[in-house]
Amino acid sequence: MVSREHKRAALHEKLQLLSSITNSHAVNKTTIILDASKYIEELKQKVERLNQDISAAQSSNHQNPLPMQVTVETLEKGFLINVFSEKSCPGLLVSLLEAFEELGLNILEATVSCTDSFRLQAVGGENEEQNESIDAQVVKQAVLEAIKNWSESSDQQE
Repeated sequence: MVSREHKRAALHEKLQLLSSITNSHAVNKTTIILDASKYIEELKQKVERLNQDISAAQSSNHQNPLPMQVTVETLEKGFLINVFSEKSCPGLLVSLLEAFEELGLNILEATVSCTDSFRLQAVGGENEEQNESIDAQVVKQAVLEAIKNWSESSDQQE
């Protein structure tokens, strides 16, 4: 009897977790599973688009003249974003903040150093008014795109 109740509680907990991960507001099991299925399809489409973007970026043979290290980690509610360059990058911070704003990402906390090198460590949370959820790969792609655009615009100014 205990094991049956334990299994039921475990199933309920897993369905709640699935519901929260997929941003489903459904109450019954079937709808939660359908929402999860739709969410998986959306993720597959995002992966396909990202793979296409990566292929396009690799085929363009455009090398970033500044070696940058970019990492984006998923946190419980948001992302930890790290950007580092050994060289100073005037104007890059503005480009990155604009990219975060375009994504609907609220910067909750940030540490920035722009003296001899460029270092940004930021914790960003998704805007709750936004319907579509963002994943770490989308954030990283936006950061890389902002760096590329900044680099191209700074090259033109020289």
